[in-house]
Amino acid sequence: MTAIKEFLLKYFEELLVLSIILAIAIIHYFLVQKLALLNFYYIPVLLAGYYLGRKQAFITAWTSVGAVCYFVVLYPENFLTETNTLSMIFWNVATWGLFLITASYVVGLLYEEKQKKIDELKKAYMGILEILSKYLESTDSYTQGHSVRVAENAMRIAEFMKLPLEERETIKAAALLHDIGKIDVSIDVLRKTASLSSDEKSVMELHPEKGTAILRQTGLVLKDAVPMILAHHDYYALMNDEDPEKRKKIPLGARIISAADAYDAMITDRPYRAGMTPWNALKELEKGAGMQFDPEVVKALKEIKSRELRHE
Repeated sequence: MTAIKEFLLKYFEELLVLSIILAIAIIHYFLVQKLALLNFYYIPVLLAGYYLGRKQAFITAWTSVGAVCYFVVLYPENFLTETNTLSMIFWNVATWGLFLITASYVVGLLYEEKQKKIDELKKAYMGILEILSKYLESTDSYTQGHSVRVAENAMRIAEFMKLPLEERETIKAAALLHDIGKIDVSIDVLRKTASLSSDEKSVMELHPEKGTAILRQTGLVLKDAVPMILAHHDYYALMNDEDPEKRKKIPLGARIISAADAYDAMITDRPYRAGMTPWNALKELEKGAGMQFDPEVVKALKEIKSRELRHE
């Protein structure tokens, strides 16, 4: 449905003109009872209302009515029959036009009300995810706010790369929950000030799998976010690995979260080291571009941060 909506929004004017021309051509050349096909115009009007809202539906309705009225005035003889007088034709067209415009308003209004409720639910949903991520990080003062910052940077990257709104929202949800698997990691390990042992590193490295196992229990709610969380630590180079068994398809959302996650981790102080400057963190990301990180994502993040830093 999102793809259809984006297509209709992108080519709205072209589709509107095409549908009206098509209807007029069919009425003019193929029908004897030309008033019989006026109801065809309900199709573009209802589609505009259902997918795009009241404004576009209203424009479509008025354009359709205007086109038909113009055609009736220009070629009234084409609509005259033994039973239809000129006054009856204009009365039928006026009645049809009134119902068409009313239908456009009602359907568009219903769409907007539905969309408003969906937007409110999405806002509440993101708020709950943010609260959850903050709660999960509350045990470690050094990582508090990490997931929120990763989500903000991931959203900026996704916007910079001009990804569709729904995909950006999924990336944000995945970024907020990318470390949820650490809920199964010991607090002592999370708070450890020294370097982790090999066993502790192995436990930490499993947090994407543990996180996705937890989130799969939510059913379809986070189904699109799960693959991003699962792959957010996979190296970009795996996408082009010569060995088919090692090659992986890493979602773009995972590649975005990977770079945003690494950037925030590098600039944040840890018990065992001080955080890097943003410029040095960006340089480290560039070193890993093509191997650990997606070069296009790194390029986008560098451009975003360069603009931010120049305005500070």
